[in-house]
Amino acid sequence: MKSMKLTMLAGLSALALSACSGTEQAETADDTTVVQDETMTADTMTPAATGQQTIVEMAQGNSDVSTLVSAVTAAGLAETLSGPGPFTVFAPTNAAFAKVDKAALGDLMQPANKAALGEVLKYHVVAGTVKAADLAKMITDGNGTATVKTMNGTLKATMDGDKIVLTDAKGMKSTITGADMMASNGVVHAIDTVVMK
Repeated sequence: MKSMKLTMLAGLSALALSACSGTEQAETADDTTVVQDETMTADTMTPAATGQQTIVEMAQGNSDVSTLVSAVTAAGLAETLSGPGPFTVFAPTNAAFAKVDKAALGDLMQPANKAALGEVLKYHVVAGTVKAADLAKMITDGNGTATVKTMNGTLKATMDGDKIVLTDAKGMKSTITGADMMASNGVVHAIDTVVMK
């Protein structure tokens, strides 16, 4: 776990210096299953797309995350998330964004609030590649809890049966519903709730 935290911190530092390539990947554990629902899963993606597109290109090709694509574009993060990375993105589905107050979301999407929207989205991004098995191992090594350092704060990861649950700074919980969708510059995990600080 210590090496994973160091790897993630090193990746974040490298990202801040615009030199993210070369971040080490953590070892993976093979004994954890992540339950997936019908939205944005590796199974619903075409084999040609999996691992050969950037995170942004992959998201643009999936109608289940169209709100996220709009938000990433409005926040000016598309170029960053199309860069070499690697990145881990906890991607809220459209159903996750539907849980957010419409007025508040509409306000965040305004050009005047570009920076604030960017901060919300960065809370969903980790520098480095963190697969579901890596998260599960961190949770096990942490006696049931792991701290995940994002580009804008930390999330707490726990297990609920065989599902990985993220708890944000406000205590709201989000479950990973689609794991390990590999892009050329990282990995995407679909989540069912937008995490907030």
